[in-house]
Amino acid sequence: MKTLYTAHATTIAGREGHSETDDKQISVNMSRPGSGKAGTNPEQLFACGYSACFGSAIAAIAEKHGNPISEIKVQADVNLNQDEDGGYFLSVTLNASLQGVDDSEAQQLVQMAHHVCPYSKATRGNIEVAIIANGEAVALAA
Repeated sequence: MKTLYTAHATTIAGREGHSETDDKQISVNMSRPGSGKAGTNPEQLFACGYSACFGSAIAAIAEKHGNPISEIKVQADVNLNQDEDGGYFLSVTLNASLQGVDDSEAQQLVQMAHHVCPYSKATRGNIEVAIIANGEAVALAA
């Protein structure tokens, strides 16, 4: 294994505190979802990270297979859910829009991207992830 990059972030006071990266590129106040207070939350930050990573995975797969894509847009919806026992869990829907390829190609590229994206690898088997490509649900292999 070769580590390519390590991100460093520190949060003080959890969901009602402040988070910051060591290089100060991200410095945000935190707030609980639905609190009405100014600030972001871990689910929003996770959605930004996952959508960016997944979009890059799609671009890499498309380039590798010689399918230029004029625009890749990925919207990540990260749900904070509560189970019957009062515990919490996440689920995600990734909605990818690929310009310049037909719907069949979009489906294939998104399926392949899901196998190489580090966020997809980290969540596989841990949380429910649904993927949509150009408006159509993508069948995901286990």
